[in-house]
Amino acid sequence: MLLGCASLLLMMQGWVAGQTLKVRPPAGQEQNDEANAQPAMPAPITMPMSVPAGTPIKVALDSEVRLKKVGQLIHGKTMEPVYAFDKLLLPVGTTVNGRISAIDAVPKKTRTLQAMDGNFSPVRAVHVQFDELVMTDGRHLPIQTVATPAPDGVLSFVPANAKAEKASKVHDAASKKVSEARQQIRQQWSDLQKQVHEPGKLHKLERLAIKQLPVRPQYIEAGTSFNAELQQPLDFGTEMVMPEAMAEIGTPPPTGSVVHARLLTPLSSATSKKGEVVEAVITEPLVASDHLILPEGSVIRGSVMQVQPARRLAHNGQLRILFHEVAPPNGLEQKVETSLEGVAVAKGEHLKLDTEGGAQVTTPKTRYLTTGIQVALAAASAMPDGDAHRGGGDLGGSAANGASGFRFLGAIIGMAARSRVVATGFGAYGAATSIYYHFLARGRDVVYPKDMAMVIGLGTRDAKPNASMAPLAETAEIAAAK
Repeated sequence: MLLGCASLLLMMQGWVAGQTLKVRPPAGQEQNDEANAQPAMPAPITMPMSVPAGTPIKVALDSEVRLKKVGQLIHGKTMEPVYAFDKLLLPVGTTVNGRISAIDAVPKKTRTLQAMDGNFSPVRAVHVQFDELVMTDGRHLPIQTVATPAPDGVLSFVPANAKAEKASKVHDAASKKVSEARQQIRQQWSDLQKQVHEPGKLHKLERLAIKQLPVRPQYIEAGTSFNAELQQPLDFGTEMVMPEAMAEIGTPPPTGSVVHARLLTPLSSATSKKGEVVEAVITEPLVASDHLILPEGSVIRGSVMQVQPARRLAHNGQLRILFHEVAPPNGLEQKVETSLEGVAVAKGEHLKLDTEGGAQVTTPKTRYLTTGIQVALAAASAMPDGDAHRGGGDLGGSAANGASGFRFLGAIIGMAARSRVVATGFGAYGAATSIYYHFLARGRDVVYPKDMAMVIGLGTRDAKPNASMAPLAETAEIAAAK
């Protein structure tokens, strides 16, 4: 009994000792403690680093290829960087391996017409595909692509002296920024071309001589460009991005900014209509003062303002476009003032740009010289026999008239025949062909192919929310869901 009472007393003493009384804080102090507590840091956002299917990778062959057979290996290098959001995934100069996938036969009609011009080895259409990337760290990444010919990388800029005078100092400063950026891009573009093997003058002369032969091998020149369109996404994992790094996305781009873009809407002065919607996608992020303003993938929209198709009598086409809106992924639509600063076109296109987004094909003045020479040769060969020594009756005149009409083969026949009638016929054919193509035929249209590289100058006017777009914080989640 005494032992039981002692145990009960000990248990009660332990229970009382285990109770701790808390002192209630003064009124208002509890609220102050909560206010002074540090706010929780926002969690980083997981951003997928991938290149979606359908993205073209511009590749230029780094060496000359003599066409032999299907399956022949080819090699090239990337000529434009590839980004995902704000991270560089594929730098310029990344090695790309591929092969010749098909060689088309030449139609009989084309072969016959080429033979009439002294060419018995007409050019065959060649199809290539690229299937491997060699990264700078030595990794080999398999890719699936469909390659199509691309403009060979001549960036045509708005002439610097074509800029209109600006009364405002703000506009003057913006124009100066655009000019500086354009000069920097011009230098970068020139440096890119040097990364591709350029043959020497002797090599070029050899290839030029081979092209004059009636039967000759076919080459794919070094520097020939292709757009290798991805058939499957190219995955580079994910990146953790802090929300504050995305805080400036959707803000108006600084006046005088210049962005690289890729045309999504193919255009031609022969088929495009006034008012037609034009879209391009920004391919390199726009960063100002270490703040990301427009990530890769932002869309820039505009319309066709003026179009004039080419006409007979060598009247060339005209095309004018204007971009007026830019929209970052899932952000704000910005109304912007733009200027088309440059477009990448094939060599020999002779495309002239103006400050208002207009483009026109210009005709080289050499057409007058070449046509005049051919007409003079034809006239000289038609002289009476007494004056034949000054025209088609001599060896040089016969060769020249033959070359005028049928190139190398015509020159050989003209020298062998040494006939005024033959020389006159060749000369007349060459002169008539030159007159027709240079002065009577339909002019050339302005053509902007899909995926054409562009340089666009930006300036801001106002901004409006796009109700159909999600908030910026949801950018990564939506991108990942896609």
